[in-house]
Amino acid sequence: MNPYSVEIARRAIKSIAKLPRKEQQWVRAAIDLLSGNPRPPGCVALTGEDSVYLVRVGDYRILYEIVDARLVIQLVRVGHSREVYRDR
Repeated sequence: MNPYSVEIARRAIKSIAKLPRKEQQWVRAAIDLLSGNPRPPGCVALTGEDSVYLVRVGDYRILYEIVDARLVIQLVRVGHSREVYRDR
């Protein structure tokens, strides 16, 4: 059993669905791993944001917030590296 549960925003679900099949599998695998270790090696804490992190999966980025008090990972955004940093 994983200590953290993962909540995925509707926007992120739509973004994942638009990805090519292979990239969808990579992103889903990375999300599954986050529930066991929300701060994996290679994750980046975003400056100016509390508890917001970024994980790279190939050319794609997963932007998420960790709520340690509730043991929840809130997946905010998934997208290509050129798009994910806009409109946060």
